Amino acid sequence: MPPKKSPNRRKRSKKNSRNRKTSGFPWIKLLLGSLVIATAYVAFLDFQVYRQFEGKRWSLPARVYARPLELYVGVKLTPEQFADELKALGYRATSVARRPGEVSRSGNRFQLISRPFQFWDGNEPSRAVRASFSSDGIQRLQDDSSGAELALARLDPLEIGSIHTARQEDRMLLQIDEVPEILIQALMTIEDRNFYDHYGVSPRAIARAFWVNMRSGERVQGGSTLTQQLVKNFFLTNQRSYWRKFNEAIMSLLLERRYDKDEILEAYLNEIYLAQDGQRAIHGFGLGSRFFFQRPLDELSTAQLAMLVAIVKGPSYYDPRRHPERVLDRRNLVLQVMKDQDIISAEEYRRARGESLGLVRAASGTSKSFPAFLDLVRRQLRRDYNDSDLVSDGLSIFTTLDPQVQWALQRSLDQQIAPLLEKHPDLQGAGVVTHSSNGEVLALAGGRQAGFAGFNRALDARRHIGSLVKPAIYLTALEQLEDYNLATLVDDEALQFEQAGNLWEPQNYDKVSHGQVLLYQALAHSYNVATARLGLELGAQQVIATLRRLSVEEPLNPYPSLFLGATDLSPLDVTRMYLNFASGGYQIPLRSIREVLDAEGQPLQRYALSVTRVIDAEPAFLINRALQTVVEEGTASALNRRFPARMGLAGKTGTTNDLRDSWYAGYDGEKLGVIWMGRDDNKPMGLTGAAGAMQVWANLYASAGVAGQQVLEPESIKWYQVDRSSGGLADNGCADVIQLPFIETAPKPPRAGCAQGRPLRWLQDLIR
Repeated sequence: MPPKKSPNRRKRSKKNSRNRKTSGFPWIKLLLGSLVIATAYVAFLDFQVYRQFEGKRWSLPARVYARPLELYVGVKLTPEQFADELKALGYRATSVARRPGEVSRSGNRFQLISRPFQFWDGNEPSRAVRASFSSDGIQRLQDDSSGAELALARLDPLEIGSIHTARQEDRMLLQIDEVPEILIQALMTIEDRNFYDHYGVSPRAIARAFWVNMRSGERVQGGSTLTQQLVKNFFLTNQRSYWRKFNEAIMSLLLERRYDKDEILEAYLNEIYLAQDGQRAIHGFGLGSRFFFQRPLDELSTAQLAMLVAIVKGPSYYDPRRHPERVLDRRNLVLQVMKDQDIISAEEYRRARGESLGLVRAASGTSKSFPAFLDLVRRQLRRDYNDSDLVSDGLSIFTTLDPQVQWALQRSLDQQIAPLLEKHPDLQGAGVVTHSSNGEVLALAGGRQAGFAGFNRALDARRHIGSLVKPAIYLTALEQLEDYNLATLVDDEALQFEQAGNLWEPQNYDKVSHGQVLLYQALAHSYNVATARLGLELGAQQVIATLRRLSVEEPLNPYPSLFLGATDLSPLDVTRMYLNFASGGYQIPLRSIREVLDAEGQPLQRYALSVTRVIDAEPAFLINRALQTVVEEGTASALNRRFPARMGLAGKTGTTNDLRDSWYAGYDGEKLGVIWMGRDDNKPMGLTGAAGAMQVWANLYASAGVAGQQVLEPESIKWYQVDRSSGGLADNGCADVIQLPFIETAPKPPRAGCAQGRPLRWLQDLIR
């Protein structure tokens, strides 16, 4: 008989049995807890994928464009200028243009196919155009398909820059149907052949990469799918760790669960990093095509598309501008694979392999070319938009920049300053060119170098303006109709003026006193003493009031030195002032923007023209005539050797004390140009306004073209012959005369009486 168990033993036995039954529970709890945490973490990653991938996936920078080139019969454009602009736009020269973005030239005849583009007033379709040039511009414009005459053709505008986010990422979004099929096939063949078969992660590719890397002893091949590459670029960092790879794999599976393959591929095509442009990161094949080749993706050759695919593996290692031979080898490898996979034929492979890389330096159409102008655009935009809108909403900004005028300004500054740098290495220059009738800024240079992106002298360098202030003084006089006209005599004899115990003795530049001179002569020859006397007669407060009316907002001291330009203005400030003269007496706000469109192409804001008359028509006509005499016989008379007198050019030279600043502000019938030259340290540089800045102006207008002035003459203006020696109305005996305009209702000078005591001019001629 078995022994009986004691009560204590029975209790211990039951307890041990119970412990054995529950001893697995902690592991189960741990497993369940881990499962809950893992599920929650996956849910968190899923939420991250959904939140970031849904809706607006990228912060799109604002794109900034120059004015579009409009072609019509009679437009002032040379064949060379047209060819330069087409080159900047990335049009490809061919024997016969067959696709958008191609051009064929034979002498002065061009045959091209324009690109479609969305403007503020609608979509501009692609069209075949034939343009024939004469010496004066376009002589004939035709539809190349039908031969019909065209009234107008508009080319896509030159993109001159973009406004980025703080991350400095830039991209041009493409839809998948806008991407050439050959690029997609090449990309998947090289990077992920089973893209449409896997679920985001390819175990086969991972195993293959692992085996290859183990055999080589280093990482020579990756096993990431396109989806994983997208996840890494879009959601994660480049940090190399197993945790990141784990997140990458999970998020890839989640991404594939939520979205279809084409949507993932489209995102990849827009997200992939391809290059670095200074601080700007180039993302996506759309922008990559523009960055490397200056043309849209659908215009690239097979070899160029293969190069873009080639650099995906390592944008730094395969940088085509730094390592062209390295990239050429990999591009040819891509082409070889494309041939082997029957993506291209053997003939196409042979032809593509023979092509050079074909890189285009974006020296003519990026923010690197026009940083000073873009600075002006940004300042105007920030008055009307939030910074966040400018760097994230994909705005299209159409500006007033005229590339032809901009290039001419930059060339002219360089041509004039470069020979002087050995003697004056710190010599600088700046310039602004505007349209006289609407205030549009056509060109702006902030320094002597074309791509100078530092201190913007055109906007921010405030320097003494010297004689540029004088037209305001003479205008103040001419507005007092009862007392002054262009023939009023002004005293240019030595002057001493005492104020607050200080003696002021202005001197003329030539150190000569000229006695009694006509008012227009004092301005034309920039006589300091005559101007100072006139200013003292008028009063400093009167002159300041005129300057305020002429848009001068800087502080102005009511001292006599103001009459000779002792005030600091920037080239842009001077432009605002002189635009009142060039426009015929109207105040027109300067503007650098025409239109702004949102990402869907809808207009957001139109910058309408605003005009206010600030100078009455008659005084405006008189001061314009006086400024024309500056060119005809005064300090700017050297321009007569460059341009026909019939153009009626007008302007004013400006020179400051010790030849520290050289200025010229001048205009024709269309454009106002203001040029400054000097040193940043304000030391003398030895150039007068005529010897320095005016030469830049002359070269600029010789290149950009000159339009004759056709000033509307008020009905009350009457012209009279005036004797230069006395300022009186000339009779037949006066030997030195000039025809000047007068306001009919205002007092006129008395007769000069030149014929008294000598024969009439017709009799003198008869005796000879």
